[in-house]
Amino acid sequence: MSQASAKRPFRRVLVANRGEIAVRAIRTLRDMGIESVAVFSDADRSARHVQLADHARHIGPAEAKASYLSIDRVLGAAIETDCDAVFPGYGFLSENSEFARACERRGLAFIGPPPSAIELMGSKLAARQAAIDAGVPVVPGGPASNLDEARRSATRIGFPVLLKASAGGGGKGMRLVSNAAELESGLTGATREADRAFGDGTVYIEKAIQRPRHVEVQVLGDTHGNLVHLFERDCSIQRRHQKVIEESPCPQIARETLQAMVDVALALARSVGYFSAGTVEFLLDDASQFYFLEMNTRLQVEHPVTELVTGLDLVKQMVLVAAGAKLEVEQSRLESRGHAIECRVYAEDPAMGFLPRVGRLERYREPAGPHVRIDGWIDEGSVVGSDYDPLLAKLCVWGNTRGEAIARLRRALSEYRIDGVTTNLQLLRRISEEDDFSRGDYATSYLDSHPELCKRVASPAQIVALAAAALETRRREHERFAQSPVSVWAQTED
Repeated sequence: MSQASAKRPFRRVLVANRGEIAVRAIRTLRDMGIESVAVFSDADRSARHVQLADHARHIGPAEAKASYLSIDRVLGAAIETDCDAVFPGYGFLSENSEFARACERRGLAFIGPPPSAIELMGSKLAARQAAIDAGVPVVPGGPASNLDEARRSATRIGFPVLLKASAGGGGKGMRLVSNAAELESGLTGATREADRAFGDGTVYIEKAIQRPRHVEVQVLGDTHGNLVHLFERDCSIQRRHQKVIEESPCPQIARETLQAMVDVALALARSVGYFSAGTVEFLLDDASQFYFLEMNTRLQVEHPVTELVTGLDLVKQMVLVAAGAKLEVEQSRLESRGHAIECRVYAEDPAMGFLPRVGRLERYREPAGPHVRIDGWIDEGSVVGSDYDPLLAKLCVWGNTRGEAIARLRRALSEYRIDGVTTNLQLLRRISEEDDFSRGDYATSYLDSHPELCKRVASPAQIVALAAAALETRRREHERFAQSPVSVWAQTED
């Protein structure tokens, strides 16, 4: 074995994912001198992550449960290609404790946290109790296994309340209930949706916090007991309880509040024996009181903003930790520099309730320039289907100050061009120009309180086309009128 290869933590890693996170992981593996293996479904045969990887294996049809969600097929590909480890990314199998255990049983290192932590934090009810035991503030709540129990819990904590799926995430299995009359229908709907989405219809009740900010703390630990935080991210601008824009640092949070938040985040992580990258999420109210929301036991979609302000490669850190290395960083030497913002570019129509859109990209032009980063998976000619999440790319910018970062974001968004598929780029441009966003004065209800941002406005080209069509319609109507026997123009003299 050469000296260079001896320094590699792994020889070959299978990336058990697709899209932009697979591309992003493969690039870091190559930087580290580690071979990568991509897996792909029928829908992804020519995808960018397949082209970039050193090796690739087909694992099934487009349907996720028969390909990317199949533990046997994914690990079969890892064994077949003689991999040392598996990187799960996010989504799919990333928070599946059985997948992590299956990797261990087959002699594959799982590049992520211990299965016990994944399992514990995967249940909202169990995670909530773990937070309480670790001294982390939680939102007042209670059980809701049936209507009578839900009524007792709601009466005790007071309306409005949120019904939430215990096994859920991403807004699925969640219902806001404003009063007692709405409770029965809300419980029925939340239970049905939770069962359909997660195979578990268990829901519980929490007090609905009015106009909260969604603030999260990135943690990173190793298997030797070292644990640090990598500061916070604000993820409050959301649609349907799913994040759209994230930034670091949080534009409005008191220093003492942030310190208390990172302290309890680390306490919770330590209490469950956590290592690798993970995120503890909180709701922050107007009185600077924060409450535990959940812990995500994986790399977050919005991890680039943390990388931009810390200078760390989180995927690299996860790989090193999985190989048994000690953390390369110490808390006392970590600092957050400047300001970073990420926008998620989706193939969806904000004017139609964020309905996902499909099609072929007729034109695709990414912005560039100093401190502009694009994490994506698409190219001109790529086909965006309906089989997977509609996330196309993540536009990330950095500036010395928040104002500089916003100015760079506006410039980058003005350069972005995607034709052939409806996207949320117009919405992102409007948000970047909006006064409340510029001031950092927003909450998770931001888009609900600014509905005008989601309305469709025609582009200049569309306006010209509409005007031409209107003129043509008027011309044809004039011709028909002139030829009509009742028209004064069609009458002959007696």
